[in-house]
Amino acid sequence: MMAPSRVLGSSNGGLPALGFGGAPLGNLYRPMNESEVHELLQSAWDAGITYFDTAPLYGFGLSERRLGAFLKEKPRDRFVLSTKVGRLLVPNENWHPQRDYFIDAPPYEPLFDYSYDGIMRSCEASLERLGLDRIDILLMHDIGEKTHGPAHDALFAIAMEDGYRAMEELRRSGTVGAIGIGANEWQVCDAAMERGDWDCFLVAGRYTLLEQGALSPFLDRCVREGKAVIAGGVFNSGILATGAVEGARFDYDAAPADIVARVQALADVCKTHRIPLPAAALQFPFAHPAIRSVIPGFGNKRELDEILRWIAVAIPQSLWEDFRSAGLIEPSAPIPADNVAMVLP
Repeated sequence: MMAPSRVLGSSNGGLPALGFGGAPLGNLYRPMNESEVHELLQSAWDAGITYFDTAPLYGFGLSERRLGAFLKEKPRDRFVLSTKVGRLLVPNENWHPQRDYFIDAPPYEPLFDYSYDGIMRSCEASLERLGLDRIDILLMHDIGEKTHGPAHDALFAIAMEDGYRAMEELRRSGTVGAIGIGANEWQVCDAAMERGDWDCFLVAGRYTLLEQGALSPFLDRCVREGKAVIAGGVFNSGILATGAVEGARFDYDAAPADIVARVQALADVCKTHRIPLPAAALQFPFAHPAIRSVIPGFGNKRELDEILRWIAVAIPQSLWEDFRSAGLIEPSAPIPADNVAMVLP
């Protein structure tokens, strides 16, 4: 008997439920050639994935250029695109820390700038790289105390005043359809809700099988106020996809021992139910009513095919209940319906 299925079609605001995280297109951790890029993007499109997220940071413009070259051949009303502002790319042929992540990227360095002029210049440059005349979702990138340390308060004030004014103006003019924040810290998104009329938030790595700290007050508030949340980093930079293997990554770096142990405990429960850990990790965020889209990153067709297999796995509710009873997920975290396999339209 086939399991019932949940169709991952368009949700509120026309945002497809499964998206394409574009960081790998910027040579994240490994270089990609142009034929690999086109094959991957075309395979995703053929599979029904029509939401693409990118940023100037990803390969210092390389991800935006590659994505724009692909999408210019597609009908504009058939896809949703988000990119980000808050960094300007300045010429720099020398080494800098971001080059440890984006291999063989062009000779630029991304510098934070949340000013009115910085946001306007960043958006204009992204439109040029993408070859588009409008952006569906524009996200203010990587604000937060953990990101900026002692400089956070001053930068947050600039971002919420001058930066927000620029983004609201772009939305009002129709240059962008929606505005939001894309960050690794849910707390700064929650604080920003007091300072502007945001449409959505892309939160990376903070609502996953490993972490549910964003449940309250942030996700609860998003439900009450009708704010869409896009879940990025659902594998926490890889460890929930690879499992607790040597060299596993968590939050972009080597996973610490306590995280490795927790992932192993999650994997042990999955093994009992004969469910792949990555399938559980991918499907878990969809159960929360604030989450409108999940955007895993895949760097080749094999990884894309794995995502498509994992999202189609029918998972029994008893798996989620065993996670709860073992203290591996928060008791208040919503869990997916019983044995509901997800399929793209």
